[in-house]
Amino acid sequence: MIVLKRPDEIARMRAAGRIVGQLLEEIGRRIRPGVTTAELDRFAEAFIRERGAIPSFKGYRGYPASICTSVNEQVVHGIPGDRPLREGDILSVDVGVVLDGYHGDAARTFPVGEVDERARRLLEVTEQALWAGIEQARVGRHLSDIGHAIQRLVESAGLSVVREFVGHGIGRQMHEEPQVPNYGLPGRGVRLRAGMTLAIEPMVNEGASDVTILEDQWTAVTVDGSRSAHFEHTVAITDDGPVVLTLP
Repeated sequence: MIVLKRPDEIARMRAAGRIVGQLLEEIGRRIRPGVTTAELDRFAEAFIRERGAIPSFKGYRGYPASICTSVNEQVVHGIPGDRPLREGDILSVDVGVVLDGYHGDAARTFPVGEVDERARRLLEVTEQALWAGIEQARVGRHLSDIGHAIQRLVESAGLSVVREFVGHGIGRQMHEEPQVPNYGLPGRGVRLRAGMTLAIEPMVNEGASDVTILEDQWTAVTVDGSRSAHFEHTVAITDDGPVVLTLP
């Protein structure tokens, strides 16, 4: 069941989302060679709790950390650890926050120091794909219009869209209906309505789209070892167009 949100509920989600957006900005300032993802996780948990919020991810289905940190060929759900970041890495950081019973969820992929041109292009295309999807989040359009816009932009750049993981509805629960694929034909699925709140999150690989899960039962990696990027925002659909709730 898709839960439509009242304006006051969207305002609460915006408050949670603002913490997410601010935290991603602060994490971005701390990413450099030599820093470990565990350090970033400790900073993130303190940042969230100091603002009266709770990390959505910590303890969710047993997940052990407050953020997800996915390096290079890791697609999503990487667990923070003592591995130091290296010059030329790319790091995807996924953050979820619950404040006053409402969730915000967003992700960004950051360069670590100087990265090569292919990495820069991967990040640029994935972020552009996110905004192409958000542009379709309008009353009267179909759910599949979001994924179609993402897929078309990504594949036109010679990259591939991950299909095993998708976006989702969000609100009082971190994961609500509907699922939001990052691919598909246009004009399919439910019609979008004011009050729907969606986490739109393209995951894009340099190489093939295939992924597999590591033995930790969380970390997804590309099968061919190619790098992957992930960008995400929580978006409210309103009569005046899409409103991004996870900006800082």
